[in-house]
Amino acid sequence: MTDFVDELKWRGAIALSTDEEALRKAFADGPVTFYCGFDPTAASLHVGHLVQVLTMRRLQLAGHRPLALVGGATGQIGDPRPTAERTLNDPAVIAEWVTRLRGQIEPFLDFEGGNAAVMVNNLDWTAGMSAIEFLRDIGKHFRVNKMLTKESVARRLESQEGISYTEFSYQLLQGMDFLELYRRHGCVLQQGGSDQWGNLTAGLDLIHRLEPHASVHCFATPLMTKADGTKFGKTEGGAVWLDPEMTSPYAFYQFWLNADDKDIATYNRVLSFKSREELEELEKLTEERPQARAAQRSLAEELTTLVHGAGQCAAVIAASKALFGQGELAELDEATLRAAFAELPSLKVAEPAPVVDLMAEVGLVASKSAARRTVKEGGAYVNNVKVASEDAVPAAADLLHGRWLLLRRGKRNLAAVEIG
Repeated sequence: MTDFVDELKWRGAIALSTDEEALRKAFADGPVTFYCGFDPTAASLHVGHLVQVLTMRRLQLAGHRPLALVGGATGQIGDPRPTAERTLNDPAVIAEWVTRLRGQIEPFLDFEGGNAAVMVNNLDWTAGMSAIEFLRDIGKHFRVNKMLTKESVARRLESQEGISYTEFSYQLLQGMDFLELYRRHGCVLQQGGSDQWGNLTAGLDLIHRLEPHASVHCFATPLMTKADGTKFGKTEGGAVWLDPEMTSPYAFYQFWLNADDKDIATYNRVLSFKSREELEELEKLTEERPQARAAQRSLAEELTTLVHGAGQCAAVIAASKALFGQGELAELDEATLRAAFAELPSLKVAEPAPVVDLMAEVGLVASKSAARRTVKEGGAYVNNVKVASEDAVPAAADLLHGRWLLLRRGKRNLAAVEIG
């Protein structure tokens, strides 16, 4: 593909744009200086943010210049959520989160060369501005009737809680960001999620009012959801974070490996850097042999390597294989083993007990008698070794890293036991 907009559209990376033909021309005439903003509302980005981070990476690889904004100012206000007010965090906490988020974004971008990326913080141009200056210089150019039509604002106005003036003003701050980046860095494009469209266009409108000859653009990526309609990146335990201390590399890998067949083609097109031909082949494999999970495995390996590094990805793959008897459990380091076991049904006991008792207590079987039948039929395993006796009790030497046991019933039913 020679046209970059066509490439983005084929990948499903453009849900909305202000003027597609003007954007197409801007990319063709490039390079384009563009920005995307990330608010420090938590200590880590989550996989939902990967859509934006990797789209920025894709644009830079195409020759364009990224400005990655981590909002030290907007993070203190909070973009209005559809249901309720955000909790305002302490400025010192937000400053720490700004540093953490910058550290997560930086590895995806190149900070050298002709289109070197730049990290920016909107606190730099808001901290010294008085309320009077903000209202006169920025607020003057916004119309309340138009602000009320923004989806996030409209939904909150219909709720019992309503919306505070603080969150209502958020779109003024984001609009000012685009204006400042246009003036300071020649930024002419803002990207973001489709749920941010009102905020994106607020900045566009502000620039048009104050810089009438400026040619500026916005485009929004689709808001990705899972096949069941739930929010992308959410699991039963909450968000899937990029920070390995908040979501282990093993759990991160498993999130992608377990993606629904209905979703995986969309995820691959938006997030993978494989070619169109490679992705179409993976889509074909999903249709013909879905049980192989080739597309899921491909994306899991690519993204785990991008986010956590090749070494962690290799360790995770080794752990995944070892759990099902395709590798040596004893060779896994304790951190990787603990992370893998955290994804399984688990049980903690003070001391070793008969295998049939452990299988029943952890829920691998319905009862001890069922456990005995499983052992008798040759379907019970401890650390991938078949249990030969119904009276078997694990020995101290069987404990992985002195504390863990892996129980398996049949080929795929796993559970973890911690001793001590």
